[in-house]
Amino acid sequence: MLRLKYKSDLEAGCDEAGRGCLAGPVVAGAVILPPDFKNKELNDSKLLNEKQRHRLRVIIEKEAVAWSYAVLDNNEIDELNILWASVEAMHRAVSSLKIKPDFLLIDGNKFKAYDGIPHECFVKGDGKWLSIAAASVIAKTYRDDIMMDLHAKYPKYDWNNNKGYPTKKHRIALAQHGPCSLHRKSFKLIDPQLQLFRN
Repeated sequence: MLRLKYKSDLEAGCDEAGRGCLAGPVVAGAVILPPDFKNKELNDSKLLNEKQRHRLRVIIEKEAVAWSYAVLDNNEIDELNILWASVEAMHRAVSSLKIKPDFLLIDGNKFKAYDGIPHECFVKGDGKWLSIAAASVIAKTYRDDIMMDLHAKYPKYDWNNNKGYPTKKHRIALAQHGPCSLHRKSFKLIDPQLQLFRN
């Protein structure tokens, strides 16, 4: 069962989406939930289907004390590396909140202190804390929306289905067509075993 509060009524849960993708941005969410917030459906976004996530996003955006998200594109990811790009995305999401939190709950085990706000990291925190789960829903849904839009420009990579993750179909398209401007150059993009699919 997910818990609501840790140390403060102005806790912001923070999580990211897209860290393991080959293309597109990393997106972070930050959410401060009210102290009486309840929702039995809310959980780690990876355990929810698309309809559940979008339904929950509406509820979170309506009921949260504050929420925000931030986007770092593939060029920034290549410059910073994906770990610190994810942390920077969380920093930007927190800075965009309309209310400054006094404590941060971070999904994962790496973070850099931000703006003097105390924080604590939790491995698989999106399955432990409601505010992190809410942040995961915000990050995941907004990133999926971005990838759906980008799919229209680059349909051959199947981003409407894989959202930039390294599925076999995505890897085969990379082997056949090479990367586009939205792929992460610092990632291993083409699996040598798929070279036979080149035109």
